Amino acid sequence: MGVRRCRGEHMRGWVIPPPREPVKGEEEFRRERKEKVASLTRKGYLRSERIREALLKVPREDFIPRLYRDYAYEEVPLPLPGEEATISCPHSYPLFYEPLGLDRGHRFLEVGLGSGYGTALAREIVGEKGLVLAMEIDPVTLAFAENNLRRTGYHDVVLVQGDGGLGHREGAPYDRICMTAACDQIPPPLLDQLEAGGRLIAPIEEGGVQNLVVLEKGAKGLERKVICQVLYISLRGRYGKGG
Repeated sequence: MGVRRCRGEHMRGWVIPPPREPVKGEEEFRRERKEKVASLTRKGYLRSERIREALLKVPREDFIPRLYRDYAYEEVPLPLPGEEATISCPHSYPLFYEPLGLDRGHRFLEVGLGSGYGTALAREIVGEKGLVLAMEIDPVTLAFAENNLRRTGYHDVVLVQGDGGLGHREGAPYDRICMTAACDQIPPPLLDQLEAGGRLIAPIEEGGVQNLVVLEKGAKGLERKVICQVLYISLRGRYGKGG
């Protein structure tokens, strides 16, 4: 299939709104959340009912630093505590989770925790019988995300500080793996920890661009599908640049 160009997620090239004291209330955020979900549905990003329900339930504004809280549902990445850390635009979550086919009961590994918002969405999607394990290499970003998740009631997600490119063998195998940082090639440990029939999604740097790629682990090897072009920060750790 051809490459569909999607909006990028890195801070470079975006006009970031100025920090300000938040003034919006709960009702206004609830209205904006519903409007955003309706917009994502109209634009074709959102099809799964479980992902739709998760987006309606999880309060994105509670996963954003206070001075950027009022911009929660605008299509712009926002800065987070930590090294080059951001929370991606609202559309990027169904952009990743829809082709990944994330669903009830899945064992899910998230590489790159960010604010914890995507982790909370995944927890709602996989349900009580699923597992969500999220890894973050930056301790400052991890602490911010952990506080957000605990404060909003997500006590049963597993958070691990470490090099996400190495995965986490204690929780393997995983039905679905999501990488939110770009790499030249998928780290071999993640492919090893992916269940047969499972899927992995990641931004891959190739030919001077980043392609959002889904890999499915079949009996005859890996089936590859390009979703669109994106722009994400580079993976850190052993399989990152300079690793």
